[in-house]
Formats: sequence, structure tokens, C-alpha cells
Amino acid sequence: MQEDSSTPINTLAAETGLSSASVQRRLRRLRERGVIAREVAVIDPGAAGIGMSFVVMVELERERIDQLDAFRRKAMREPHVQQCYYVTGEADFVLVCVARDMAEFEELTRRLFFGDENVRRFRTSVVMGRTKVGLTLPIT
Repeated sequence: MQEDSSTPINTLAAETGLSSASVQRRLRRLRERGVIAREVAVIDPGAAGIGMSFVVMVELERERIDQLDAFRRKAMREPHVQQCYYVTGEADFVLVCVARDMAEFEELTRRLFFGDENVRRFRTSVVMGRTKVGLTLPIT
């Protein structure tokens, strides 16, 4: 399921040695309990015209809860931010962002960072190539 959530129930049943009804019940319980948080389509960035990815380390001026929450909300609303992590170390947040080109990324930096008085600085690394991208967990 982690690799391809569109796998037919009968295929999952054959792979696990369970009946189709058992697989359906288990999947329903996993969804109800929130173990399966959501099922989405993974879009190829290049096919969608999204040519660039960036890893951005963000340092805030103040680490008050209200300021942290304000930045979190801003990152969550921004469609160009794919992932946002609150981290330890030099940076306060690490973002994974995408853009069609450098001009679009510059617009993003103006919205997210330059327009925010609480952002002390940000450092950007441009992704040169995608070696591994995934959200699967190491469970069996």
C-alpha cells in the first residue's frame, strides 16, 4: 500500500494470503485509526512544469511560540512548500520547496522570507538531482 495505494484488493489479498473481505476490513480500520493518513497521486514535477527544487534553512529572529506558529501557518498555506520541519541546530526550520524556475523561487522568497520581520536569515541549496524521494516507512 505504501508503494502504490491503487493496488487492487484482490492483488493485496493474494500477496498477503488473506481474503479480499479481510483486506478490506483491515484497510478500513487503518483508515479509521489514522494509520493510513491519506492516499494521494504522486505527480512527476517535470511533467507538471515544475523544474526546480530547493532546500531552505530558515533562522527566525525570535523563537516565541506565537512567532513559530505564525511561520508554520505561513509555510502550510504556501503551495510551493512541499515539506516543512521544525528542527534543532542552527536553523529553526528546514523547508523543501519547488518552483518552475528561479524567477518563481525569487517571488516565493519575497513572500515567505523578505516580507517577514521575524526571519533573521535563510540559506538555500538548489537541488541538483533527485536521488531518492519518498514517504514510505520501514515497516512490514
